[in-house]
Amino acid sequence: MYHKILVPLDGSRRGERILPHVAEMARRYEAEVIFLQVLTSDAIITDPYQALAYIEMDALFKQHEEEATAYLTGWQANFNGRNIAARVCVERGGVVNTIIEVAEREEVDLIAMSSHGRTGLTRAFYGSVAAGVLNRIDRPLLLIRSRDE
Repeated sequence: MYHKILVPLDGSRRGERILPHVAEMARRYEAEVIFLQVLTSDAIITDPYQALAYIEMDALFKQHEEEATAYLTGWQANFNGRNIAARVCVERGGVVNTIIEVAEREEVDLIAMSSHGRTGLTRAFYGSVAAGVLNRIDRPLLLIRSRDE
């Protein structure tokens, strides 16, 4: 039923709460797991005199890419150690758009993620990645609500 499962992670323990569900499904369906972390930036360089700032921002992105890759590689090793095929993907861009683009490019059968469970003004202010993906995706989405313990 499921051959590839995309798991977007943001590095938080709340986001990781989807992982036991993913591990069980991946074992059951012998599916490959793709761990994804999306790196974003609100800073857009439009002034050509800000080239130094652009170079510094690129260096910062590279550092964050290395950290994200190390984080996801840890989960990859964890799943591989349980005989679950897994790989790592680190992308730059808007979170919702990138999750959808990777899902399409990789032809995943399922996206599995945790919702942080924000409501009210915090959800309106910060938006909801889970809601954005849910409203735009064309394939199954496994979503669990993750709350503070």
